[in-house]
Amino acid sequence: MSTRIAFLKGHGTENDFVIVPDPENVIDLPPAAVAALCDRRAGIGGDGLLHVVRSAAHPEAKDMAAEAEWFMDYRNGDGSIAEMCGNGVRVFARYLQRAGHVTEGDLAVATRGGVKTVHIAKTASDSGSAAGDVTVGMGKALLPEGDVTVGVGERSWPARNVNMGNPHAVAFVDDLAHAGDLSSAPPFSPASAYPDGVNVEFVVDRGPRHVALRVHERGAGETRSCGTGACAVAVATARRDGADPAVTGVPVTYTVDVPGGTLVITERPDGEIEMTGPAVIVAEGEIDAEWLETFVR
Repeated sequence: MSTRIAFLKGHGTENDFVIVPDPENVIDLPPAAVAALCDRRAGIGGDGLLHVVRSAAHPEAKDMAAEAEWFMDYRNGDGSIAEMCGNGVRVFARYLQRAGHVTEGDLAVATRGGVKTVHIAKTASDSGSAAGDVTVGMGKALLPEGDVTVGVGERSWPARNVNMGNPHAVAFVDDLAHAGDLSSAPPFSPASAYPDGVNVEFVVDRGPRHVALRVHERGAGETRSCGTGACAVAVATARRDGADPAVTGVPVTYTVDVPGGTLVITERPDGEIEMTGPAVIVAEGEIDAEWLETFVR
């Protein structure tokens, strides 16, 4: 392992990440090392880790190299591997821009959830985006059949099962405080609905096509934001409201407030979902390689 390991710290609506650039995929990052880096007291701190690798250099991304030069090897804060992270993709794109690998405009990013299209806005007038916003094509939502229930303490609610490349259970509540302490995963049933665990969103209405959420992210606990969760919430809310762009031929847009800010989610008639929001790099430095080695052995 190199004695000098660069890192950056970034966030998207306060969903924060440790960023480790490693174009040739030479840095060993086992789960224990990732968890140590994401530890908020003894490490750098983050909801997850963005391992930046060229697609051609990673065995899980080689087949996507022709479409996307860069692979987001995303890890949850506990070191486990995740399929996708919407806020992470935006921050990943911002890092690529900062490092000079890409410029404003369109690019493709490979993820375990497939190749995602990204647009980095140039100015406030660029496609209606605020200056600095990044838009990510999040793919299509799947709505598995079957009833799901989530609970907190003595309360329980029906939830909508939505898959955005990762699993979500969306529950509409009267008050976000009813979600209680989301550091631990809320129980759900049936267990067969989510054999590998689930991200759980609790949602309240704020106004026409405007909702707010709290979220427990699988492998991370309660986070300040969840991009795929915001998309799942927008789709679940649209169906609750009787809106389905595939049927009407008209796009539908929801503003989704998360504890760390605001995301704008649009579902198009072809089923594709776009998420727009900020992405910020706040710091960069070097990891002590000797310290990290203790978690690699």
